[in-house]
Amino acid sequence: MFIDIDCNQVKKYNQNAFGDYFVSKRYPDEAKLIAVLSDGLGSGIKANILSCMTATMLLRFVEGQQIPIRKAAEIVMNSLPVCKVRKISYSTFSIIDVNDDGYAKIIEEGNPEFIWIKANNEVMEPHYDMIPSKTFKNRCMKSYKIKLELGDRLIFCSDGVTQAGLGNGRLKLGLRREGLINLVQAKLEKEPNISSSELSAYIIRQAENIELDRLPKDDISACVLYFREPRTSLVFTGPPFNQKKDAEYASVFKEFQGKKAICGGTTANLISRELNLPITMDKEISIGKLPSCSYMDGVDLVTEGILTLTETLECLEAGNLDIDNAAGKLIKFLLDSDCINFMVGAKLNQAHYNPALPVEIEIRKNIIKKMAAVLQDKYFKKVNVQYM
Repeated sequence: MFIDIDCNQVKKYNQNAFGDYFVSKRYPDEAKLIAVLSDGLGSGIKANILSCMTATMLLRFVEGQQIPIRKAAEIVMNSLPVCKVRKISYSTFSIIDVNDDGYAKIIEEGNPEFIWIKANNEVMEPHYDMIPSKTFKNRCMKSYKIKLELGDRLIFCSDGVTQAGLGNGRLKLGLRREGLINLVQAKLEKEPNISSSELSAYIIRQAENIELDRLPKDDISACVLYFREPRTSLVFTGPPFNQKKDAEYASVFKEFQGKKAICGGTTANLISRELNLPITMDKEISIGKLPSCSYMDGVDLVTEGILTLTETLECLEAGNLDIDNAAGKLIKFLLDSDCINFMVGAKLNQAHYNPALPVEIEIRKNIIKKMAAVLQDKYFKKVNVQYM
């Protein structure tokens, strides 16, 4: 079971910084994910610092199981000061620790209660324990332990969502949790397979739309987790170090169950030769500096190698995802996947290799290493790299 997670946010009107802070990290060795959404007091830079500090502390406490999630949340809850003017906590938070089998621990303090929607669009109301603060009389948190199944969704948000439209016409009390549930259920009825990224973006747009003049009166954040079958893909780039193993790796490529891409002319020729699959060149004129894609039966994408990989990495790092060339097609291929496998040939390409440099920073390996990191850290993908 794959955990598809994403968070979309908008700033309060006329502010230069997000007052909410979201952080998420996968731990492939432990087959789990930790995510935190924190809402800082007020808005702007001060709120950003408070929420960032809270979310980062919680993640650092919990990762590696150094401190149990409940103990970590208690430490943070008992440590957060109270604003002397508004008499409320400097920040609120929601934290989830969930593994690939669907066992989840969730702690909430001050944020709107999360929403759990089953595959049949039924909303669940799980049991929770109340944990009062030992430092502050009016502060407590909710602790949940739940078992998620295929098709389930979890939705976390800041109060900028549930209070959207407050005092505006028919929504005098804001959207509230009930309104958010109705909005999400209606969307899932129409698009039952919608991704976490699309659903969280939809929630944000709807919250903005019901604000007066569509100007957010608070920071708005929505995080969605979707538990589904993983979409797997394989990217083969660079010929193997040992040419005698070409047939072996071509067979691995052929038998892979999922989407497949080839990056590099030498690699494409290898697959074409070993599997007896002709390569068809794209007759369209290439856009920009990158060569056009090619076509091969049974392969979803065939591109040039180093140049395309380099531009793909640059665009992924910058968040520039809408480009109309081979790199744009590779970006879409990668982002439409959940579990991405790279087969990277270790044979040095004399056209790209400088013998004055150590082997560790040979261009292709370095690009794939950086790409794997950005796909994992920024786009929440599972990535495996195999050198051949």
